[in-house]
Amino acid sequence: MPTLRVAAVQAAPVFLDLAATVDKAIALIDDAGRQGVELLAFPETWIPGYPFWIWLDSPAAGMRFVGAYHANSLVAGGAEDRAIAAAARRHGMTVAMGVSERDGGSLYMGQWLYGADGGVLARRRKLKPTHVERTLFGEGDGSDLQVVATPLGRIGSLCCWEHLQPLTKYAMYAQQEQIHVAAWPSFSLYNGAAYALGPELNTAASQLYAAEGQCFVLAACAVVSPEMIELMCDTPAKRELLRAGGGHARIFGPDGAPLGTPLAPDAEGLVMADIDLAAIAYAKSAADPVGHYSRPDVLRLMFNDRPNPRVVPFEGDFDAASQPGNF
Repeated sequence: MPTLRVAAVQAAPVFLDLAATVDKAIALIDDAGRQGVELLAFPETWIPGYPFWIWLDSPAAGMRFVGAYHANSLVAGGAEDRAIAAAARRHGMTVAMGVSERDGGSLYMGQWLYGADGGVLARRRKLKPTHVERTLFGEGDGSDLQVVATPLGRIGSLCCWEHLQPLTKYAMYAQQEQIHVAAWPSFSLYNGAAYALGPELNTAASQLYAAEGQCFVLAACAVVSPEMIELMCDTPAKRELLRAGGGHARIFGPDGAPLGTPLAPDAEGLVMADIDLAAIAYAKSAADPVGHYSRPDVLRLMFNDRPNPRVVPFEGDFDAASQPGNF
């Protein structure tokens, strides 16, 4: 198989500024295109930035950001969506973009996959937002756990702590994923006080995903900018909770080996690697969790991959008096 140049973004958004962040995203796509990148992965909710305020104070205190965050979230099919698609098409590049998706009155943690022709290959939503993320975002459904066949290989995506969900990971492995996009926000929250949120554990989660699923992993990770600190950390206590930097973008091979050259945690740029999908066969020969190394007679996954309908048609006559509960 021919080698493929891939890259994971490590950069800060222009926080709460949709137009400026899309412009920066396109500049990163252009930079990657000049370097021959064929697949580019962006961090979690990189447009318009991860809402770290939800971890710094009460939901009521964070309401001052909600209006701006809602207004600067992406709408599928909107002008910004089309601009990103055009940039992907211009470079013949497949782009995995991390977004806050606005759909009506609700927000979702999305990963949008654009093909080399600018067409949208997938729009997924984080299946279950983590902890306080649920104060801002809605959740996806089984249709969001999908691996897409592309000319570059079979590509799948997950966000952040979805990589700690064993059944979610198995659903992805079972679809013969070859390249995985792991989107992370930044590892700069509660630094030194919450090991589970730090770079050691979460980088290990990306690395284990690669070895466990025998696939290449592009772990994109955002940087927290000084401007973000200035906006969200209005007290010394909050400045202790959230620090600038925190970027730890990585790429791993199907045996878990690190690939590419990491950047400093406060640096912006691309972590790049040339990969060969033929290497997957060697990793699979040792341990394929959904093939020769599985025991479906003992353990199986029940996977409902159908989308949840917003409206369920009712057939027949409806008699409220015969239904349980009060109407």
